This record gives sequence, structure tokens and C-alpha cells, in this order.
Amino acid sequence: MLERLAGNEYYCFLDGFSGYFQIPIDPKDQDKTTFTCPYGTFAYRRMPFGLCNAPGTFQRCMMAIFHDMIEETMEVFMDDFSVFGDSFSSCLSHLDKMLKRCEDTNLVLNWEKCHFMVKEGIVLGHKISKSGIEVDKAKVDVIAKLPHSTIVKGVRSFLGHAGFYRRFIQDFSKIARPMTHLLEKETPFVFSKECIEAFNILKKKLTKKLPDFSCPLGFIRNLCDASDYAVGCSLGENVDQHFQPYTMPSQDHEACSSSLHDYEKRIISRGVCFREIPALLSLV
Repeated sequence: MLERLAGNEYYCFLDGFSGYFQIPIDPKDQDKTTFTCPYGTFAYRRMPFGLCNAPGTFQRCMMAIFHDMIEETMEVFMDDFSVFGDSFSSCLSHLDKMLKRCEDTNLVLNWEKCHFMVKEGIVLGHKISKSGIEVDKAKVDVIAKLPHSTIVKGVRSFLGHAGFYRRFIQDFSKIARPMTHLLEKETPFVFSKECIEAFNILKKKLTKKLPDFSCPLGFIRNLCDASDYAVGCSLGENVDQHFQPYTMPSQDHEACSSSLHDYEKRIISRGVCFREIPALLSLV
């Protein structure tokens, strides 16, 4: 999704009004949402937040409404709509078609949170523009000021935040290994020098600009490696006789035990690599 949005000239970012409440509940199913409070017993007539299937139901509804536009003229993630175009006129035309569809389906937008005909914006924690994909500067500033955690919850929170950008960080699993070890059961919490070093390295890498995805890809090269506890690879191309990585996925892998041969571990790492190829091909 991010790769398809990046590289366009103009964008319109729109936000749905009241989220799930725009989806009516079938009258015969309303009793299933019954709740009791001091003022009596009530049931929802509109889909509320908190139902286990609410997110999936809402996303399927949005996909059904804009099925012929998604990936071509716009992208949808829950109640966030991103319309794009390679020129002002094309973006305006795509926006007009999208708004007409909203009128036809009674889908209401929150105009206070909508931005029209802009050249950059924030989507899923990334800054999207014609120049490519970058980390949201607001998130970078927060990360740069973070002290290392003294509790397990803080370590888990940091790794979750850093893991959101892990495909842009070479050897992420290898670097984060000392910290992920602290999350294992029955492991005493000791934030050692190795953990502090891993924390600082990840923080430094996260505050750097992400790889530029705006350049057309030529011959894609794949470099794979594996160890007893993690696999990783780099996908990129040669630029001026130097390898330029575009994405560097990695992950912990229980199958990478010492009982496997090196070539078997590399096969697993190539599997991790191949999952990233469709996203890169969408940039060509």
C-alpha cells in the first residue's frame, strides 16, 4: 500500500466520520449487542467499537464500496482514505469519483480531518510524497529522546515500535537479539551493556532517512544470510558499481537450529526475501 502511494504528485487524505457507527446492524442481530447499565438494558443499532469482528467487517465494507478504485486511484485502510494522482487534474478527477461514490452509499466524511490536493502526508506512520517513503518526523523525535527501559513492558513497547520499520533496518533481528531475549519467560530482567548497545543502534538507525523508493528498479539483487536464531536478506540493485539496498527484511526463526545445514537456513531466508518482492515490483 505504501509503495503504491509513494511517487505521486498530488494526494487527498480523507477521514470517515464516526467510524464503525456508519454500519447499521441487522435488526434481528441487535440483541447480540445488548448491555446493561444503571439506567436499564440497551442494544446497539449501529456497529460499535469493541466487537471482535468489527474491524474486519468495516474493512470489508469499505473494500466493497471502492472495489474498482483501490490500487488504481486510491487506497483504503479502515476509515482513512488516500486518493492520489500524478497530476493536479488526475487527482481532482479521482477525488470527484470517490466523493460521488460516498454520496451514493451514504458514507459520511469528517471534513475537519480531510486534506485536499497536498504533496505529502502521513499514512500508517510513514511520510508519503513524490520523493518516496520516510519515517514520520514526529515519531523520530520521540524515539531520539527515549531512555532505555527498566521494565519488560517498556522493552516490548520499544521493540514493537521499532519492528514497525524493521524491513528498513539491516540485521534487525540480530541487533535486537539481546533485547528480545529479555521477553522470554523465566528470564531475569537485566538490561546489560549488550542491551544498551542494541537499543542505541536501533534508535540511531530509526532516526535515519529510509531508503528512497522513488527510483525505478533495474536488475534486482538478493543477498541472503542466516544464523542459528535468525534469518535476513537484502533486496536492491547496483548503483554506480555499489550495492544500494531498498529493503532488508529479517526475522527470528526457530527452525534455524544448529541441526540444519547452512544451505537449508539460506533457503528459509530466501523465503523471507521473496515475500518482499511484490512490494518492490509495484514500484516499477
